Amino acid sequence: MTDLRSASRVRRRLAASVLALAIVALTALFSGAAPPATAASGSTLGVVSDTELTTFNPFTSYYDGELNIIGVIYPALTVNDKDNIPQPYLASKVEHSADAKTWTFTIRTGLKWSDGKPITVQDIVWTYNLIMKNKAAASANGSIVENFATVTAPNASTIVIKTKSPQANMLYLSIPIVPQHIWQSRVKNIGKELNTETPVVGYGPWILTGFKTDQYATLSRNKDFGTDFVVSQPKFDKLISYYYKSTDAAVSALRSGQVDQLTGMTPAQFKQLGKNKDLAVYQTAPVGWTGIEVNPGARTKAGKKFGTANPALADQRLRSAIAWSINRPQLVTKILDGLGIVGAGYVPASFKQWAWQPTAGQKIGYDPARANKILDQAGYKKDGKGVRIDPKTGKEISLRLGIHSDDDQDQQIAQYVKPWLQAIGLKIKIEPMSFDVLNKNLVKGDWDMLMDGWSTGSDPTYLLSIQTCGALPPDTSTPGYTDAFYCNPKYDALYKKQLATANQSERAKYIGQMQSILYNANIDVTLYYKNQLSGLRKNDVKDYLTGAADAQGVYPLQNHVVNWSLATPIKHKSSSNLGLYIGVPVAVVVIGAAAGLVALRRRSTAAERE
Repeated sequence: MTDLRSASRVRRRLAASVLALAIVALTALFSGAAPPATAASGSTLGVVSDTELTTFNPFTSYYDGELNIIGVIYPALTVNDKDNIPQPYLASKVEHSADAKTWTFTIRTGLKWSDGKPITVQDIVWTYNLIMKNKAAASANGSIVENFATVTAPNASTIVIKTKSPQANMLYLSIPIVPQHIWQSRVKNIGKELNTETPVVGYGPWILTGFKTDQYATLSRNKDFGTDFVVSQPKFDKLISYYYKSTDAAVSALRSGQVDQLTGMTPAQFKQLGKNKDLAVYQTAPVGWTGIEVNPGARTKAGKKFGTANPALADQRLRSAIAWSINRPQLVTKILDGLGIVGAGYVPASFKQWAWQPTAGQKIGYDPARANKILDQAGYKKDGKGVRIDPKTGKEISLRLGIHSDDDQDQQIAQYVKPWLQAIGLKIKIEPMSFDVLNKNLVKGDWDMLMDGWSTGSDPTYLLSIQTCGALPPDTSTPGYTDAFYCNPKYDALYKKQLATANQSERAKYIGQMQSILYNANIDVTLYYKNQLSGLRKNDVKDYLTGAADAQGVYPLQNHVVNWSLATPIKHKSSSNLGLYIGVPVAVVVIGAAAGLVALRRRSTAAERE
């Protein structure tokens, strides 16, 4: 799926190049034109959303299902092609100064927003400056622009971005651009803006024309969308993204023909649907991790503590013991039925350029005896009931494990994790809650441990940024974009180095060192990377997938912006069928999704944060 915060894929041939050569390569990419596509009359493509559908505010949203829609209704400077390589969108050409701190983008002219008003360079300048200067508007993409000094438009077809220092991901600016004339009146309350009043004014292959919270979003083909982009005009007239509160409901909709495509089913459902002659089931490479977040203590940038986390979790030794008590290979076998990879590095192994693995001496395995020894040596003695006592407070260590109530895999994982942690003397209380409530509690710091997951794209900048000190909230009433309130100056120094390093091989070394720090900190205990398990109604849709499956039958990362545009109807659905879709609660209960875009700031349910 398309992740607006880790937007592009780096060509492997650029891995050892300097920034100047990289920009030449990108400029060369900005030269082709994709053939226009002809839409079929009256056709509707139904898909399942990866997460809840509550807002389409591009400044604040970070749920996968919402970002997929934002990515097709708003333009950016670049857009990823089927291989997740950046291609021209609003920008047709890019150049940079000798010191690589002044970037000049040539902007297309003659394009219009869906309300007929022209798209201008001022829309771009206004969008970027708003993110740079407004804390609420920076919620989703602030980390991408934090090194920007100025964004200006010297003329009607040029944007100039000056950075404070060289920035390695300047080729991958996929921040959605909004129409200033629509959004300028919303700035005062931009953090609360939902942007769900339809039709939503934007510019993309689709126009959002209908919406019902946590049920469905209806998009209509944008007949005025340009034909010289790598993303073509859709071949379906309508696209409906449904939200389902359980995978069983989503699978039932796929089986009955109420939806055409679904990502995020369980292994058992995947194998069962493989027997259905009307369906094609397929796997795609993992784009994110599923794990357990451990709260070391919520705090603001100034260090003010808040929230209700158990203070013992600030001790890295306790977090380490938790990590050693979890049998990750067994979870891959029991939960994923082998259709995934044991977790380790913070960036999924699918992104080979950035993937990292611990050394043999560093690797954390399943060893409850070692976990008990760590706690014994740290002074966490057991009481008469076998429960560990916090030596600082004298209280039993009782921890809450928050799980998504609408995620079957969360519940399955919890049933394994609870006895494993109890075996080392920790009291565990499982707390099921909705996707929305869980994430609200996360922001408030009202949690001990949570099932969570993130996905990323080819440029991991955003995913890495959510672990920096700068991601902490400015105060207790304003949420930051932190993942788990982690702050480590050494990690931050490496983050700045990788961001300013043009040589991609050298940059990868810094990113590996950052992942090593996170691995040892155990604030995100990565359990596994799950293959994306999907299904498609092969009698209704063709040309949906891109790339070829490997020897294990796993397809490369997919990009929903491209998939939805390439999808071709085999038989037309009458508009009267639309009522069948609207009546049911919709959208997939996936756990991760993001087929390679800018920064996961794509948070999904624990089952799949794509």
